[in-house]
Amino acid sequence: MRIPDNSESRLSGDSYDDLKPIADLSLNEAIQKNPNLLVFPPEMDRLWDDMGSNHICSLSGDKDSFSIKTNNLMGFVGYGSTELSIYSRFDSDSKDYFLHYMLQKVFCPNLIEWRHSYNNTTIFDFLLYLFPYYLNKALSQGLYKEYCRFKYNNSRVKGAIEVSRHINRNFPFAGNIAYSTREYSFDNRITQLIRHTIEYIKTTRFGNTVLRDMTTQSNVRLIIDNTPTYSKQQLRRVLSDNAKEVRHPFYTEYTILQRICLQILRHDGFKYGEDDKQVYGILFRGDWLWEEYIAVVLKGSFAHYTAANSHFKLLNNNGVKKQKIIPDYISIDKRLVADAKYIPLEKNSSYNEERATYIYYKTIMYMLRFSSKHGLLFYPNSEIMEPKTYDIINTDCKLSEVPLHIVKPNDDIDFITYCDKLKAQEELFIQQIDKLNS
Repeated sequence: MRIPDNSESRLSGDSYDDLKPIADLSLNEAIQKNPNLLVFPPEMDRLWDDMGSNHICSLSGDKDSFSIKTNNLMGFVGYGSTELSIYSRFDSDSKDYFLHYMLQKVFCPNLIEWRHSYNNTTIFDFLLYLFPYYLNKALSQGLYKEYCRFKYNNSRVKGAIEVSRHINRNFPFAGNIAYSTREYSFDNRITQLIRHTIEYIKTTRFGNTVLRDMTTQSNVRLIIDNTPTYSKQQLRRVLSDNAKEVRHPFYTEYTILQRICLQILRHDGFKYGEDDKQVYGILFRGDWLWEEYIAVVLKGSFAHYTAANSHFKLLNNNGVKKQKIIPDYISIDKRLVADAKYIPLEKNSSYNEERATYIYYKTIMYMLRFSSKHGLLFYPNSEIMEPKTYDIINTDCKLSEVPLHIVKPNDDIDFITYCDKLKAQEELFIQQIDKLNS
């Protein structure tokens, strides 16, 4: 079944029993109990307020007639025989063009430039978009290394002799001895898993394009050069060896990469093994993805800040600074501060005072902190609209709502045409911002 994000729909039927376990789980519980469920951003439980305690969706009513309400998550999630597709409210009931476009723009821009055709939404496509991004993040921490046991059969004995294997392989005795050693090696279960994933991706419909980026190519070569024992026939053993999640205080980025690799290699509906009583799928937080997408659109004119690279503090008392803040964007010329909002700001007149405080006050606080006279709010809009600018009373400062028009896909438009239309809207969006900054 397909339902847009931030919406409510009436349903009936047998899917109620499969949806109930999904709706009853908080997002944190779902992630911890179900290794086949990937949620992005991976750091969400640390960075995003109480989002981790929210539910993927909520149900009301009973099996004969019930209502399902979605939140700010997009993607696929399933249980048993039911799979729920939560699509962007800016997409259509049959086409996920906007979600795919954002994912490609953020994680795999080579696909946008390749101008590939697109037909059906699949979880597997989402995983392919993510792989090069998280491969490069992991390799930025260095090539993963751990102790492994290697078996040898030669005359240069430097480990424990394996008598049984020696008798089987070296009779009559010709000078070789079977032995094994434990070595600290780059050729291990994690790098082997990554290597198998790379080789598999190369066989997919746009695999070589996914891996075409210069940094990705360099890291792919690094993995290949350091996995000399790779064998296609060893895939089952490698998957078994990676049943235990990697947890290392230095190689932190390898945890999510390992999970992505496992899902790619076991991509058949995300369900593998005998247990079909687990929640599975891949979900993206809408406002996070929108923020990352706008950062790519504005690259070169705005700096993008996250919890990882923001070191700004709000308050200072005799040199002691406190209260970390994370502005979404600051223009390169330092004149503008901006926030991304994945909400319909054109309906702001219907927001109550508490909601309006959440939307506007944070941006105004950033303006004060960075001595900016103009703050911007970037939001998606299904209609073509001009920016709306407000004067901040009793000051010479302004606050502007800047919409990016999101083209609605219909039956007559293909993905390549859709990308061209959205790129044209991105150019208009940048022009509007430049005009506000003039």
